[in-house]
Amino acid sequence: MDDPDFDEFYRGTWHRLTTFLYALGGDLAEAQDLAQEAYARAWQRWSAVSGYGDPEAWLRTVAYRLYVNRWRKLRNGVKAYRRHGVADAVAPPSENTVALTNALRTLPAKQRHVIVLHHLFDLSVVEVAEQTGIPVNTVKTLLVRGRRTLAEKLGTEIKEGTRA
Repeated sequence: MDDPDFDEFYRGTWHRLTTFLYALGGDLAEAQDLAQEAYARAWQRWSAVSGYGDPEAWLRTVAYRLYVNRWRKLRNGVKAYRRHGVADAVAPPSENTVALTNALRTLPAKQRHVIVLHHLFDLSVVEVAEQTGIPVNTVKTLLVRGRRTLAEKLGTEIKEGTRA
């Protein structure tokens, strides 16, 4: 839907609205984001907004409320952070985790996908096939090939009787 009145309104007010929001918050990117959101709301209600005595005033009010809501969310986030404190430090990944992650990255996408679903999510071959849309026998083949590649990359051997 193309409305020349809205296009003209947009072109005629964009700079003023963005300047208004920039003056409030001091962040040009945020001002532009908020302005775009305000214009999106104006566009959705343009049939009503265009009939107002001062559509630009309505637009500024909407933009201001968006600005206030954004700051309110940030303020509440800071309060929650202060109340709960810093999260506990997470230990770095082990050497084995890093090696496995690097080895997994070398596998073709389908092999990696079935290996992760089967071994990390503990899904059966049938469940992996259902979730991926890959035939059961192909899943089995991908698992065997993927395990071999991982074993080579990690310098380990595949145990006999490893489930498929």
